[in-house]
Amino acid sequence: MTRIEDIRGDFAILDDWEDRYRYVIDLGRTLEPLSEAAHNDVNKVRGCVSQVWLEMTPAPGPNGEPILLYRGDSDSHLVRGLVAIAIALFSGRTAREILATDALGLFRELGLEQHLTPQRSNGVRAMIERIRSEAAAAMQSA
Repeated sequence: MTRIEDIRGDFAILDDWEDRYRYVIDLGRTLEPLSEAAHNDVNKVRGCVSQVWLEMTPAPGPNGEPILLYRGDSDSHLVRGLVAIAIALFSGRTAREILATDALGLFRELGLEQHLTPQRSNGVRAMIERIRSEAAAAMQSA
């Protein structure tokens, strides 16, 4: 899995939007394959134009607070890359860390917000809200 710090650094050296676009697509190719069984309604993210699936697995974390592990997929190469960025940002973090993360700020920092269509931006927000909702539920059940 690509680290979010590496993605930030790579974006900083890519000046051209076309290079960034190709990089996002390449990030999507690094995702661990999601099983066919995981391509289901439970994992499907609502609000995305493309089909997106996020599978969350909680793991024991420090002080009994769960760590949320994510895997994902999309039927769109670009969106698959956006899923990879979200996973790099959130997977392996505690629910509390996830809720404290400004994911939309990161997407603005990377320049993605201004280059995505409104539909893709809505899809990114839907992914982030889904992850935040799962983190809030994990905190309540801990």
